[in-house]
Amino acid sequence: MTLNKELLDILACPKCKGEIGLLPAQDGLHCAQCQVVYPIKDEIPIMLVEEAIAEAEWPGGVAQD
Repeated sequence: MTLNKELLDILACPKCKGEIGLLPAQDGLHCAQCQVVYPIKDEIPIMLVEEAIAEAEWPGGVAQD
């Protein structure tokens, strides 16, 4: 599953409006500022604040840069 590069360039965290990045496993979008991951389900990013999962609770963890 690959998200369109143009889509990734325009998406922002719905909570802080900051940058988000695609996780290496391409199963979530990570906001380093809010320390949450927005899951990707059936190739659709779920960009709802109430659906965000804390970094510490994300299965497999979040790779730190």
